[in-house]
Amino acid sequence: MKVFVTGGAGFIGSHLAERLLERGDRVLVLDDLSTGTMENIDHLIGRPGFDYRIGSALDRPLVAECVDRCDVTVHLAAAVGVRLIVERPVHTIETNIGATEAVLAAAGKKQKLVVVASTSEVYGKSSKVPFGEDDDLTLGPTMHSRWAYACSKALDEWLALAHLREKKVPVIICRFFNTVGPRQTGRYGMVLPNFASQALRGEPITVYGTGTQSRCFGHVRDAVEALIRLIETPAAVGEVFNIGSDEEVTISALAARVREAAGSTSDIVLVPYAEAYAEGFEDMLRRVPDVRKLERTIGFRPRTKLDQIITDVVADQRARLAMRV
Repeated sequence: MKVFVTGGAGFIGSHLAERLLERGDRVLVLDDLSTGTMENIDHLIGRPGFDYRIGSALDRPLVAECVDRCDVTVHLAAAVGVRLIVERPVHTIETNIGATEAVLAAAGKKQKLVVVASTSEVYGKSSKVPFGEDDDLTLGPTMHSRWAYACSKALDEWLALAHLREKKVPVIICRFFNTVGPRQTGRYGMVLPNFASQALRGEPITVYGTGTQSRCFGHVRDAVEALIRLIETPAAVGEVFNIGSDEEVTISALAARVREAAGSTSDIVLVPYAEAYAEGFEDMLRRVPDVRKLERTIGFRPRTKLDQIITDVVADQRARLAMRV
């Protein structure tokens, strides 16, 4: 199998490319390096079956060429991270919708399978926990750029399903819930690597909001396993799947566990949202996935425990710090 991965030099994309090569598949990566890095794929360059292009998923001729050369496309390229989303809403909307449209249009020529990466953000302010794939979506007002990402990814899903119904393009939609692990940076507000880096540096661990908001963190290894199994499961076509752990933790408790794992004495400091982002920033109290549909379909669900995830992230951040010394 030859797999085209947009955003393949990013966090999830590089892990997916690595795992596919280990299986004996061939991989073609496309990335504009806006959030991904060559560092993530340097170890793959030169390996049999691996190829890459530096370019944008908005470049339709380039995307069409890459899609045509492969059997399956995993579309991961997107604007990511709360800070980037809040600060650059135009970039977020144009990138997410435009790139998805380009990929689907190219795949439609020969009805090639496309896996579209979506996000738990699409559930918005829903208070129904755990979140099920068929639940209603509840977004905030358009005047708050916080919701631009959620809206753009929801539109990506509708666009993908429209291509399936109207143009017979086989699609699978994956809603990722806080996927974390080695190679992830805190550059755009990713909470776990940020906490680990602050703890290892002996800096205050900054928790935004009250710290009572809770999240579920899934290991990138489990996310990649789910992706590959979905690609190989015909029954997954035309469906939407939550991908993530359902082990819930408050952000304050997460900070304390990271501090302990890092052997740090850092203070844990609460920072109001108004200071961290813009006035009127909204966040969700809980975000927990229902992963029963995923398990029924592919016989697998993310199960890596949070303590192991924290250990892996702390080790990765420690290695990064050591390289800079």
